[in-house]
Amino acid sequence: MTGNTSAANMTIEDLKRKFIEIYGGTEEEIRVFSSPGRVNLIGEHTDYNGGYVFPAALTLSSTVVARPRDDRMMNLIATDLGVQVRGSLDRLDEYKTLKWGNYQYGVADELQKAGYELTGCDLLYHDTVPLGAGLSSSAAIEVATAVALVSLGNTAHGLDQPLDMIRLALICQKAENNYVGVNCGIMDQFASAMGKKDHAIFLNCRDLSYRHVPLNLKGYRIVIANTNKKRGLADSKYNERRSQCEAAFEILRKFLPEATCLGEITMEEFNRFKHEIKDEVIRKRAEHVIAEDDRVLRSVEALDDNDIELFGEYMIASHESLRDLYEVTGAELDTLVEEALKVDGVAGSRMTGAGFGGCTVSIVREEAVDRFIEEVGSGYTARTGLVPSFYISEVGDGGRELK
Repeated sequence: MTGNTSAANMTIEDLKRKFIEIYGGTEEEIRVFSSPGRVNLIGEHTDYNGGYVFPAALTLSSTVVARPRDDRMMNLIATDLGVQVRGSLDRLDEYKTLKWGNYQYGVADELQKAGYELTGCDLLYHDTVPLGAGLSSSAAIEVATAVALVSLGNTAHGLDQPLDMIRLALICQKAENNYVGVNCGIMDQFASAMGKKDHAIFLNCRDLSYRHVPLNLKGYRIVIANTNKKRGLADSKYNERRSQCEAAFEILRKFLPEATCLGEITMEEFNRFKHEIKDEVIRKRAEHVIAEDDRVLRSVEALDDNDIELFGEYMIASHESLRDLYEVTGAELDTLVEEALKVDGVAGSRMTGAGFGGCTVSIVREEAVDRFIEEVGSGYTARTGLVPSFYISEVGDGGRELK
């Protein structure tokens, strides 16, 4: 994966020129695709438990400039990496250990296994989603790659099939699970594929039923703060938390045989049988997931009622649960949230993403944003020695071709 580039403001024309500089030829047959990162407003570590999530696509994105080749080579380079990666669509098993490029080749592998006809291509990536920040830089790359490969393949083979974005999101999740080795849920890829400008996505991860909910923030802005403490999802405690949740569910299903996952168990049912989970750590993990699901439902109701303050209270409760029950926050994220909640005009703040570093998301009154950035930044640096980054991103559209 790749992160921010110093030339973050490159236009489509700039990128096309860069593409020709690298790969030669003319602009003929060059196409441009894009897919966003996401911020999860509430509903953390619920997706792989069959629960509810509430993400929004950002305007921070992964853009892919693409041109078909008449052989089976799939070549990759990024605007902030000097090294070109070359691979064949017929030898995709060989690229799993690449430091950069494994996400793209993993997507190609799963697309071919799913029956898509691909064509060789040259690809140039330009990413404005910060790497390792919990804003789904990997999902942005995966979905942008999938949209590009399927679109080029359709043209090369004379196919006129529309893009099934939900299917592509599932294929990208599979690539991350099977090829990269991160046992992620569906939320990131779904949000990247299905984002809608000025809307969040209320998603049931059990059956992928969803609703776009208008984000009427009434004088508030979404401000993302990056701890700038790097963390890798694959080697974090992510898979450990997932197996702890599975262990909790195995115990609870003995008493709730109708349930197929933790996401189907209500708070009332959990309270009735939680004493059966003898391991306190495993019990805490399940309690977070089930309570967080309940918070998502209440949060969506609050937004439907235009109650931003109540929505903010649920965000704060979510962070406390992630800190105390799920134990995935850490000193840096906790400090950012503590500093945020000192600022007048902040409705709510919480960690977003898998945790162990990464970002917080805060709902901040427009007139308080500059003060928020100044006060949270200085308070955080004084306490941790790290300098945070801030993003005031709009909520944008999902994966698509840029015309």
